[in-house]
Amino acid sequence: MSLYEWLLFLHLLAAFLLVAGLVAYGVIVYGRGDAIVSRSLGPTAAALWNAGGLGVIVFGVWLALEVDGYELWDGWIIAAVVLWFIGSGAGGRLGAGVREGGPVQTIDSSRVLVAVMALATLLLLLDMIFKPWA
Repeated sequence: MSLYEWLLFLHLLAAFLLVAGLVAYGVIVYGRGDAIVSRSLGPTAAALWNAGGLGVIVFGVWLALEVDGYELWDGWIIAAVVLWFIGSGAGGRLGAGVREGGPVQTIDSSRVLVAVMALATLLLLLDMIFKPWA
């Protein structure tokens, strides 16, 4: 396999981890708000979200540098980085709330954070598929 194929595989694997972390956070927040669920699933959700997020950005940038037809300043790549920052910011706040003891102090704010994470992830996926401004 070529370097490109490995990078693409690892980028997609990271995207799956990211979505799995999002789903795990969704279970914590949209579940019954059980502290037991939060304590048991919280570290897994954080690990999946963080590993996926880090992998997506690292392998995505590496891919952009590796492929001759792409540049880091292409519009769709800049959009992906901005969406990554938005999703990561919301995920970081939610993860901190889960670590501090329970889903988060207010369920409404945690639902907003999960919604922002989900929307950013969906838009990121659509950006990767359709590559606008490419």
